[in-house]
Amino acid sequence: MSSFAHQPATIRLGDLEVNRLGFGAMQLPGPMVWGEPKDPERARRVLRRVVELGINLIDTAWFYGPLVSNRLIAEALHPYPKGLVLATKLGGRRTQDQGWASAVRPEELRAGCEEDLRSLRLERVDVAHLRWMPQNGVPFLESLDAMIALQRAGKVRHLALSNVTLAQLRAALERTPIVAVQNLYNVAAGEARLAGLEHAVVSEQEQMVDLCAERGMAFLPFFPLALPGPNKLQSEALQQVAQAHGVSESQVAIAWLLARSPTLLPIPGTSSPEHLEENWAARELRLEPSEISAISRARG
Repeated sequence: MSSFAHQPATIRLGDLEVNRLGFGAMQLPGPMVWGEPKDPERARRVLRRVVELGINLIDTAWFYGPLVSNRLIAEALHPYPKGLVLATKLGGRRTQDQGWASAVRPEELRAGCEEDLRSLRLERVDVAHLRWMPQNGVPFLESLDAMIALQRAGKVRHLALSNVTLAQLRAALERTPIVAVQNLYNVAAGEARLAGLEHAVVSEQEQMVDLCAERGMAFLPFFPLALPGPNKLQSEALQQVAQAHGVSESQVAIAWLLARSPTLLPIPGTSSPEHLEENWAARELRLEPSEISAISRARG
C-alpha cells in the first residue's frame, strides 16, 4: 500500500511515471544559487539519499550554479538508476553580478540544451521546461517552436512549460503536447497581493492548477515551501494544523499541495539530509477536509 496520504501516489509525465513528490536541485549550489556549495560531498550525499528514499524525479537547470547542480547530480548518481527522471529548464542564464536573465532565443535554447546534455552526461533530456523570461521581446511561440525542434532532433523526450500565463499554456497546447507546467504556487500564494500584484494574477494560478488536472498534466509548484509573511490569518491556520499533527509547518505546506489537486507534484529542494527526510515524510500526513479548507480560506 502506498504511503501517500493524499492519492494518487504517482503521476505520468508522458510515458514516464514518477512519485508525486520530487526533488528540486536549486539549493545545491552555493548561496544565491551561485558557485560551489560549502560542502560538495554533503550535496552529493543528499542526492544519493533522494534516490534511496524513492524520489524518482529531480528538477534541475544548467544555469543553477551555473552548471553546479547538474555536475553534482552526475557525480553522485551517474550512471542513473532505472526509473529516475531528470527534468531541466531552458530559457534562463546567469549574469556576472549573480543575477538572472532571459535566454529564450532559439540559438540560446539550443545552446542551453547542449549544456544540460553535457553536464548531466545524457544523450536526451527526459523533460525540458521552456522557462519563460520575456525581457528580450522574443515571441513565445518562436521559443516554443525551438523547443519542438529540439524534441524532433531527439535531444528532448517531453516538453513542459515554466513561468507561463494561462493564455500561453492554451496556445502551447494547440501546438504540441505539454506534459507539465512549473509555476509559482504555494500556501503563501495570497501574499502576492501584499506584494502589489493584482488579484487576477493569483486567481489565474488556481485556474492553471485546475486546467492541468483536467488535462492530466503535472503542475510542479516552485517555491513550494514558501510560508506566510505578514498574513496573520494564514500563519495562524498553518500553525494550528501543524500543532494538531505534531509536525512542522513546512510539512503541512507540502501536504496541502498534495491534497489541493491530484496532479500537483511538489519539488521541494534542500541541501540538508535531515530536511530532505522531513520533506519526504510529509507525504504521509493526512489533512482533514476542514484543515485543507481552513488553509485555503486563509490564503485569500
